[in-house]
Amino acid sequence: MNLRRLRSFVALAEELHFTRAAARLFVAQQSLSRQISQLEAELGTPLLRRTSRRVELTPAGEVFLTAAREVLERFDRGVTEARRVGQGERTTLRVGFIVGAALELTTHILAEFTRRRPDARVELHEFGFADPSAGLTGGGTDVAFIRLPSTTHGLATVPLFTEPCVVAVSTGHPLSRRDHVRVADLLDEPIAIGLTDDVVWRDFWTLAGHRGGRRARNLVETHSQSEEVEVVAAGMACSITPAAARRYSPHPGVRFVTIVDHPGSVVAVAHRPDRSHPLVASFVAAAEAVRDRETGILRTIRGLPGAD
Repeated sequence: MNLRRLRSFVALAEELHFTRAAARLFVAQQSLSRQISQLEAELGTPLLRRTSRRVELTPAGEVFLTAAREVLERFDRGVTEARRVGQGERTTLRVGFIVGAALELTTHILAEFTRRRPDARVELHEFGFADPSAGLTGGGTDVAFIRLPSTTHGLATVPLFTEPCVVAVSTGHPLSRRDHVRVADLLDEPIAIGLTDDVVWRDFWTLAGHRGGRRARNLVETHSQSEEVEVVAAGMACSITPAAARRYSPHPGVRFVTIVDHPGSVVAVAHRPDRSHPLVASFVAAAEAVRDRETGILRTIRGLPGAD
């Protein structure tokens, strides 16, 4: 099948006008007409009805238009991918994330990126509390799902959603019997916090901004999410955590109570513009597309009425 004939047919099918289609293809109208006739002869069926006033697709033409578009799209994508590989473009993208990544959006974002860039290979790297930048600070990753705020300078971030925060307390704690609490109810409580050098991150999760410039004094440092849950279950401390912990980290000895006046935790996709990678823009675009499309998932994350 001649690709030139396919392009000629698609242009004419979209314009439904020989003069406009010929101008779009930068060919003479007679040449376009010949290409269409040769294609119809090859297929053995008319694709267009021509009258003195109009051009319209036959039923066979409507079916073939879909197939022709798919063939041309695949061919053009293959040419682009071959050129990328031939020119030595890096095709491995290192994606960092901390516990939970982008929650239920994560798999959709990865799938969307793979659909857009089937030539790319994705490496996933999980990071603990010690590196809230998920590898961006040290250059171990090219792009990452992170929670803001972050101390790391020079990050370009695209927010995906803001998630409500809860306090995790032991089932024996007085606050466990309440449906909700306020930040002021927590300021005198011992707080479990992941061990990290990121001061901004640490201050956010220990409610430092609500203490009149004073930092929390009674902190219990932990090294992992599972360790933090056990510390809370034992009644050693409470923990300020995203609401998704209810789904991702359930524990029979822990109850999660909504904090009604907490600003919430922003999940973002981030990268460092000073360390350019040819695949980052495609990944960010995929994340934005999924964010804008999957409104039902976002309602679930935010705990809004009507969520599935």
